[in-house]
Amino acid sequence: MEVPMPPPPPPPPPPPPKDVQPTKKKLYLAIAEGRKPVEGDHTEARLLLSQRESSFRKGLQWVLFNKYVPSLIQDGPQCGLVALWMAAHLRRPALSSVDMETIVETALKRGYTAQGEMFSARDMALLAEEVCSCKADLLTGGMSGDNASTVIAHIRKGKFLDLVYRYDEDFNHEPCQNGGHKAHWAVASGVLLGVDRVCKDHTQPDPTLPWLHLATNSGSPPHPYTGAREVYILAKQGKSLRYQLWHLDTVAQSNRQLKEMDPKRSSDGTRYVLPEGGVEAGLAGQVVLLHTKTRADT
Repeated sequence: MEVPMPPPPPPPPPPPPKDVQPTKKKLYLAIAEGRKPVEGDHTEARLLLSQRESSFRKGLQWVLFNKYVPSLIQDGPQCGLVALWMAAHLRRPALSSVDMETIVETALKRGYTAQGEMFSARDMALLAEEVCSCKADLLTGGMSGDNASTVIAHIRKGKFLDLVYRYDEDFNHEPCQNGGHKAHWAVASGVLLGVDRVCKDHTQPDPTLPWLHLATNSGSPPHPYTGAREVYILAKQGKSLRYQLWHLDTVAQSNRQLKEMDPKRSSDGTRYVLPEGGVEAGLAGQVVLLHTKTRADT
């Protein structure tokens, strides 16, 4: 008589699930979490200037032109798209209806980007005109010489006139010269000029910093300030809620030496959209100037 075999033992219980570790946040995301930007055309800029007072040449009179730009911390390689979002909110009236999702979707649909990156200033100009309903001019040849005067005049006019430009970003967000390996976008909304003489009809003394004059909106000053002895750019970028203050010469040097993508990034297996001629052809010495669209532009 055959004895039936006993049933096989039940399988062992599955191992307990491993603790899922949260993705480590980028340092700039962790720093910005829970913080709010300081609003106002001059509030934060004045604080920044007071902290840097020793950097400014004595004997010059200093004039500040600035329009408040809101802050947004980037999520991934979206520095250019975030800079454009900031620029859209400088428009008068502000395009508050333009959100990051719209900007990203449009850039993807047009083939300007694959991961959020923007390696073409020309594509940035085209994207700006589409999503910001503005006029965008591509300034080539760098930010020095005659172009420096163009940059200064463009920013100081106020209203919706700002620059979106790319530079090599150092560890502290300052411009550096790394051949384009740390290329990063920023939007400029203000300029600080060191001049021999101030046009008092179109400026007012700052109530807290006796050496500073604030530009008023009572009209464009007759003096074009093209002979400024020192020029600083006031800008924001997607890794900080705060304004950055950079010497124009430093930004110009960084902007014109953008040559190539970081080799580690170009060989990581991720697809990126690069213009014909690569990073140098797409970015080096180029700035996007944004204007309010006029009837002549339609």
